[in-house]
Amino acid sequence: MDFRYSSIRKGILVAGGKGRRLAPLTNVLSKQLMPVYDKPMIYYPITNLMLCGIKEILVVSDSMNMNLFKNLLGDGNQWGMKICYKIQKKPDGVANAISLGESFIDKSNVAVALGDNIFHGNDFVNLLRSADSISKGSTVLAYPVRDPKEYGVVKFDNSGNVIDIEEKPELPSSQYAITGIYFYDNTVFKRIKELEISSRGEMEVTDLNRKYLNDKLLNVKIMGRGMAWLDTGTINSLQEASFYVKTLEHRQGLKIGCPEEVAWRQGWIDDLQLEKLADSLSNSGYGKYLLKLLRTKYTR
Repeated sequence: MDFRYSSIRKGILVAGGKGRRLAPLTNVLSKQLMPVYDKPMIYYPITNLMLCGIKEILVVSDSMNMNLFKNLLGDGNQWGMKICYKIQKKPDGVANAISLGESFIDKSNVAVALGDNIFHGNDFVNLLRSADSISKGSTVLAYPVRDPKEYGVVKFDNSGNVIDIEEKPELPSSQYAITGIYFYDNTVFKRIKELEISSRGEMEVTDLNRKYLNDKLLNVKIMGRGMAWLDTGTINSLQEASFYVKTLEHRQGLKIGCPEEVAWRQGWIDDLQLEKLADSLSNSGYGKYLLKLLRTKYTR
């Protein structure tokens, strides 16, 4: 697959929240820094943004973990990117986290990725880029789940048109949950300023998406069979995600969520830069994988 792609957007990676369902692990460490098999969780959403050609990303997190993110990701130069940081002082919701990026985004459109969501599957990259290519309004991805009561759920009319988004409904009208990656035009910041605080004390991303829907500017793309969406917010789902990644990587000999590989295949870094990154990790299987890329020269 040709990894090269040109996006009109900048990215925001939301890596805040208390992670209460993962306590006591999250008492001292952000869940987005925890391992999903062989790499930090945050690598997976970063690579999704990179696959859209997004080279400028703002990481939003709390003050306790911010230095850890900076130590891990740096300024992004090692991947041919620019990574900036913003502290969310209180866990006031995803829409609030997006609003903190207004000056960073400036006049660009924006893609927002939640730091605890993992995506994979046949043709997922094409679906991602198709969503990114829509420059007006908002585009979200929906995925069928067994228990939609835990999510924001898309409601359809009899003709299959989206008519509402219900947040954690007691009686869901469909099985399609909104996943943790969103594409917005630059009007998103104006719309966020019009939001009211929810009963949970947050600025809800569901309310933001509903604003686009009310203006007939919400596009919903369905993730079909052969694609996977993993929400790693609980101990069981975190383990399941690790087993999923382990199984695929062992079977195929290819890594999921590897920013060094994506940057190299995108042409953002050259062979010498990749080799330098690999050498710094040479004692791990991860570093050996990067060196193998150089030796085998997979089709670029």
